[in-house]
Amino acid sequence: MEIYINWIQEYLLAIVAVVIMIILFFHYLVEKDTGVKLSKRYRNSIYEAQSKVFLNATQYLISGNKDLAIKEFLNAVDINRETIETYFALGGLFRSNGEIEKAISIHRSLIARENISESHRLRALKELAVDFDKGGFVDKAVETYKDVLKINRDQFEVIQSLCRIYEDIEDWDQAYHYRIMLSKVGHNNQAETISHILVQKAKTFFERGDFAKSREDLEDAFRFAPSVSAKILRLRIQLHDGDLEQSKFSLLELLKEHPMYASFIFESLEEGFKGEIADQDEYQARLLMLKDYFLELDDADMMSSPSVILSKVRALKSKNEIEKAYSIMTPWVTSHPHTSQAIYSEYIKLLIDLNKSEEVVKFTKDFLNTFHQSLTKHYCNECGYNSDEIFWRCPQCYSWETIQFRWKV
Repeated sequence: MEIYINWIQEYLLAIVAVVIMIILFFHYLVEKDTGVKLSKRYRNSIYEAQSKVFLNATQYLISGNKDLAIKEFLNAVDINRETIETYFALGGLFRSNGEIEKAISIHRSLIARENISESHRLRALKELAVDFDKGGFVDKAVETYKDVLKINRDQFEVIQSLCRIYEDIEDWDQAYHYRIMLSKVGHNNQAETISHILVQKAKTFFERGDFAKSREDLEDAFRFAPSVSAKILRLRIQLHDGDLEQSKFSLLELLKEHPMYASFIFESLEEGFKGEIADQDEYQARLLMLKDYFLELDDADMMSSPSVILSKVRALKSKNEIEKAYSIMTPWVTSHPHTSQAIYSEYIKLLIDLNKSEEVVKFTKDFLNTFHQSLTKHYCNECGYNSDEIFWRCPQCYSWETIQFRWKV
């Protein structure tokens, strides 16, 4: 026993130190467990508050009240400023609500954060580009979209946006470049669209009088796809070059393949170019000869197209050959009693010019019974966009070669 007492006395200081350490370690474990529970409880309360906020915001969005939805998301940010998704949702709402400056501010603040992941930073950069785009800041949008591509080139939507912008501002070189890039990252064939872009570029050179560059770009367009616009421009160039026989062949080919575009063909051929006055006069003389060739065509398949009929009538009226126009239209109207308003309208005008009063009354009455007013000559069959101008690319839905002809009533 004395041995133990002597041992305790000898090592008392060490024993006290060990006991104190054990007590401290026990308190540490107890406090840690309590802290975890408190932290978990705190996190749960934040989660519940945010869930309520998001539910309210969703309800406001469904009801179409964006202002109150924005207010709820701002509340969510106040609850927890680390929730990245809340900021993205808020930025998107500001943008859709037309508050572009606020959306830009939010996305810039995300990009500037130090503790954000690279994927979130890239996403914020893309959202910022869309903000600039929607706000009409074209130069900044282009610059920011390009910054995104510097980080990751496989961004289909970003490249698609750049294509749209460059096509809108008619920068055909850049539009061509990004369409090529889009064809590499996307699954859709871009050949037809690229052909149209090259045609627009070739058309610009043609109208400036730079025919060599126009022919060069047009050849490239055909290598991608033989689009309708490419064939029409080729016909214009052939007329300019004085190759009347080849012009006739190209016109016949176009009318057989695309009779519905007859009106577009002749409207496009009437468009001028910057060149010598003598060249322009020769072009117009060849165009008249080509129209005479068109009027002599008597192909049954082509004559079944209302666009071809109306184009012939218009050409004959321009030559003051009203009787011939009447002889073409009368069989059509007789055999197509439910024909288009455009045909009826043009036919009634012919009857008035020929002083056929009884027929005017009859056909006017029939026409008025089915009359629906149309305001423009052309429309997009994808989105319904209307315009008197020929557009191979719809300014509203950005689709190519969706234009349809509607004779004005």
